[in-house]
Amino acid sequence: MSLIAGSYERFIWGFKLKPLNHSNSDHQTLTLTPLFSYPSHLSSITTVAAAGPAAASGGYDDTIQLYDLYTSSSLGSLHDHSASITSLSFFSPPHLSFPRNLISAAGDGSVCIYDADPFVLLKTLRPHKKAINDLSVHPSGKLALTVGHDECLAMINLVRGRRSFFCKMGREASLVKFDSGGDKFYMAMEEKISVHEAEDAKIVCELDNQKRVLCAASGESGLLFAGGEDRKITAWDTNSGKVAYCIEDAHSARVKGIVVLTRNAGLLLMMIPIW
Repeated sequence: MSLIAGSYERFIWGFKLKPLNHSNSDHQTLTLTPLFSYPSHLSSITTVAAAGPAAASGGYDDTIQLYDLYTSSSLGSLHDHSASITSLSFFSPPHLSFPRNLISAAGDGSVCIYDADPFVLLKTLRPHKKAINDLSVHPSGKLALTVGHDECLAMINLVRGRRSFFCKMGREASLVKFDSGGDKFYMAMEEKISVHEAEDAKIVCELDNQKRVLCAASGESGLLFAGGEDRKITAWDTNSGKVAYCIEDAHSARVKGIVVLTRNAGLLLMMIPIW
């Protein structure tokens, strides 16, 4: 299992996550072994994504850098955007060892759809008039959602490569994510998170955090993990709209990234602080 992270200082870090064997499987110790570390961009890194052996990072230098996690080597770069990269997402079918597509969003409101093997540009479209804040691909790989500075939500048909839905929300969302099953999606607007049905966008519940939400990731059994300016990790039960549990003072600084991984019925929560 690999973990990658980017920084303001242009550096990308890769780590190998290894569990230590214990007789009690309920309490597992994990160790991080460095894989690589180098300044891969000309300016700050804004987003990273990984799927299987492939990883990608985007930055303020308008480029996407590609990596092979198995060999800890570079796969080259993509230069199809003319603005900073704001979000990256791989689509990886369960039966394939390598992701099928890479979808990227940028500060000029554009989205690029790539064939990931090899990395070839298939389509460029502009679903937003202003910068895109976040992008999420449905588990089926057939559609994606985007939110932007224009206070709008857009749906992209990835099969046809065009925008199929667009609506004005009246407030700017900083995050949009599908849950692991693709039945729901959620959006973060300042300190609030709204959970919606994926089929008709009907609101299921609204979750109120104490401070601005900067990151979120869905877990098992309807759990949603959120972190941000309050420095804690809150696990929300999206079925009831209530807090399942909370990790107070998870970091000494605001939490900017969360990754939830499930493996062999175990749950791993990775948190990335930022100063």
